[in-house]
Amino acid sequence: MKFLVKRWGGGFCDDKFPLKTRFGCGFVQKILRINKHVPWPIHWTSVIKAPEKIDRGTRMPGLAQGCYIDGRNGIQIGDNTWVGPGVKLVSMNHSITDYSKYEEAEPIIIGRDCWIASNAVILAGVELGNHTVVAAGAIVSKSFPEGNQLIGGVPAKVMKKLPEYGAEHIAE
Repeated sequence: MKFLVKRWGGGFCDDKFPLKTRFGCGFVQKILRINKHVPWPIHWTSVIKAPEKIDRGTRMPGLAQGCYIDGRNGIQIGDNTWVGPGVKLVSMNHSITDYSKYEEAEPIIIGRDCWIASNAVILAGVELGNHTVVAAGAIVSKSFPEGNQLIGGVPAKVMKKLPEYGAEHIAE
């Protein structure tokens, strides 16, 4: 099993993730050819568009179930950013005057040490600062570049300020 995982290369060699997970995703992507265009392990129920325009940081967006990640206008994800199940990162929208056309937009930029909780939606051009936690079910249509904050709601707003990431471990 390890031989195959190493042979698949890319994110499949990342020892931070269990071998069983990497092998399972690799089997679905490399053998069954579901999501074969994505060079890192993702869940078979997730959809990734334009993975070549996604800078995924140190994690594997789409590894959770049912994610939709559209990178056609670009997505930059910082290191140690976690993406929960059902999350939608939509970097490209339809034109409101001609639905058959797409609009160019700024990329989605997500800082480091963020957590995008279940079923959150982040739309084109949004920038999130470092250590931003997006609550489950939130719809983020504007930027929150400050960081160290919990955002949530529809549309998202700042719910709470957070201490620096890892601060509780420093105080011990």
